[in-house]
Amino acid sequence: MSITTSSETPTPTPFSNRGQKAMEAGTNHTVWDIISNKWDPETNPSGILSVGMAENTLLHDTLLQYIHTNMHLSADHLTYNNGSMGSNALRAAISHFLNRRFNPFHPVQPRHILVTNGCSSAIEHLSFTFLNPGEAVLLGKSYYSAFTMDISLRPEAVVVPVSMRDVDPLSPGSVDAYEKAAILYEKRTGKRVRAVLLCNPHNPLGRCYPRATIDRLMRLCQARKMHLISDEIYALSVWENRVDGDVLFTPFESMLSRDTTNLIDPDLLHVIWGMSKDFGANGLRVGAIISQANPDFHVAGKCLSIYTFISAMSDQITATILADDAFTDKYVATNREKLAQAHEFFVTLLNKHGIEYEHGCNAGFFVWINLGKNYLEAHPGEGGQGGELTDMVYQKLMENRVHLASGTGYGAETPGWFRVVFAHPVPWLEEAMVRILRAVG
Repeated sequence: MSITTSSETPTPTPFSNRGQKAMEAGTNHTVWDIISNKWDPETNPSGILSVGMAENTLLHDTLLQYIHTNMHLSADHLTYNNGSMGSNALRAAISHFLNRRFNPFHPVQPRHILVTNGCSSAIEHLSFTFLNPGEAVLLGKSYYSAFTMDISLRPEAVVVPVSMRDVDPLSPGSVDAYEKAAILYEKRTGKRVRAVLLCNPHNPLGRCYPRATIDRLMRLCQARKMHLISDEIYALSVWENRVDGDVLFTPFESMLSRDTTNLIDPDLLHVIWGMSKDFGANGLRVGAIISQANPDFHVAGKCLSIYTFISAMSDQITATILADDAFTDKYVATNREKLAQAHEFFVTLLNKHGIEYEHGCNAGFFVWINLGKNYLEAHPGEGGQGGELTDMVYQKLMENRVHLASGTGYGAETPGWFRVVFAHPVPWLEEAMVRILRAVG
């Protein structure tokens, strides 16, 4: 028997297969390294200026002032309070807020809500609860990059990206592509496709799904007994587009607002919402699953939610905010106006410098832009193939200390596209544009 002495290097303890998969994912997940070195003109001038993270900073001062005035903790907040699914006060406040703002066909009750520490955890809960390892969720391209990890890393479900080719990915015609993808996956693997996941309003395209598309998806999910999950985290970040006047804009309609009679069994429908985007409060880590007709899901959630218990401070301040109608009405209206102004300013810069962008957005706080075209015009001999172009441009952006979300992680169908977030003060956007132009020029 060989015993390792102190002078020998011990053999590393092997990871589990799950741990190995997480390590590999973490190696490619560099965004936390980027935001830990944020640019600041005074304190960190050599840092990285990020317009890639979906953070809305436009009303931080307003929200902070409200929190400082209204944060009142009691002894209950030093205990487990009402349990890991969210306090009674918080779930009552969320249901009150959603009933005022989302126009639900059936009023949302506190018992319909499972609170989680952010919407990523909410998606993971749904994946873990409804899918066995190897079973699949359909995601239409392009899609929010973190969905793939939320669905698959720990639940070990599979993401099936759905190519739309020349079809508008939000149009009723896109549903045919979802159906074909489900049939092909099940035929190829023998495993079920168990869900379709939407982000409505869409991330990264910044548009809302028309009712006709949602209805067709409901019928498809009913026919194939798939769950339909609608991530509506940008629901109230819908604003007036003052630039793209030639586009017919689709208003936001929550899936909660639909009468699903003759469309789909309601136990297959689940909506996600949280504080991160509409209230510019990513750091509070408050998300919610609204499942109105599946009580068994909530029974399972009682067990799983111990791992996604939000802090008492986040619970208390969120409950206070969402119960305050006067504050939320003013906040949402002001936020929409500021987003409209910021979008107009940034898109004007894009037009000035000849950068192509996806027209027609009226929701969220990002624009889908084509930097590959500008880069190729400035460097005609450096084309690359497919995703190589996107990676090449991203490398140039990082060399110029500016971070945008690469289309590679978003399932972009065409190389060279990036998501840029405009919900920042004007000086931040101006500095970002200087660095972007330097990178592609």
